[in-house]
Amino acid sequence: MSHLPSVAVVGLGSMGLGMARSLLRAGHAVRGFDISAETLNALEAAGGTARSNPGDAVAGADVAVIVVVNAAQTETVLFGEYGVVAAMKPGGVIIACATISPAEAKRFAARAEEAGLLYVDGPISGGSKKAEAGQLTFMASGSSAAFAAARPALDAMAGTVYELGDQPGIGSSFKIVNQLLAGVHIAAACEAITFAKSMDLDISRVFDVITKSAGNSWMFENRIPHVLEGDYTPHSAVAIFTKDLGIVSDIGRQTKFPLPIASAALQLFIMTEAAGMGRDDDSSVARLLAQIAGIKLPGMDDED
Repeated sequence: MSHLPSVAVVGLGSMGLGMARSLLRAGHAVRGFDISAETLNALEAAGGTARSNPGDAVAGADVAVIVVVNAAQTETVLFGEYGVVAAMKPGGVIIACATISPAEAKRFAARAEEAGLLYVDGPISGGSKKAEAGQLTFMASGSSAAFAAARPALDAMAGTVYELGDQPGIGSSFKIVNQLLAGVHIAAACEAITFAKSMDLDISRVFDVITKSAGNSWMFENRIPHVLEGDYTPHSAVAIFTKDLGIVSDIGRQTKFPLPIASAALQLFIMTEAAGMGRDDDSSVARLLAQIAGIKLPGMDDED
């Protein structure tokens, strides 16, 4: 195992912890940091080593995988107090996984490269289950040297790695297109299942029929079981899509590109977050619509 690069994972949430476990299963030495003591304990239970801050986690590591929520957190982890860039050895590679704007990805990469580090703009898709299984999709861009250094870690975490260009920012651009579709599909799925309930249909049967019909989508098939079970434990929180569709909207406004469908979906996520469900599963859009329409979905009796 000693020939494998050592890896630090910063951010051990629903995605990062699964990614760390996948790296451990592949034989990598893994150190990690998160603000949650519970997730640090989970990392140690899996065979990893917990550290007290990002810089401590990456000291001596060959690869740093940054799995935080947004650009502000990425910037703090990379360049703030106890930051990754100052602590990491020259020649190390950063794999930055948060969904951020392409402009921010380019800016962070330039600062890291100025410090003598390699940088992969590597946003991810697939959800917590695929993170745990080491089957994520990476939409990645960066130099050939960055990919070469990151390859063993990427192989441990991913089912598919798309190498999309030699410049950071390209990977984030692809991810933003994905998030436009993902957000719209979640909103449409939630609208459809709540509409079905309004017609007094058996929504379990609706799910069975739609998943075998042309109206199905990956998001309908993945998210609607949460609605059927009345379980809104966050696998992907509402606030994530408020952020990501917000990035889509910002880019559209800056480039004068119309985004009417994405904008409608964004407003549904904003409304759901404003109703107090920002940290709940993104399928909570269905609960919002049910509340507006005076409909009871599974689990909603408990909210009275």
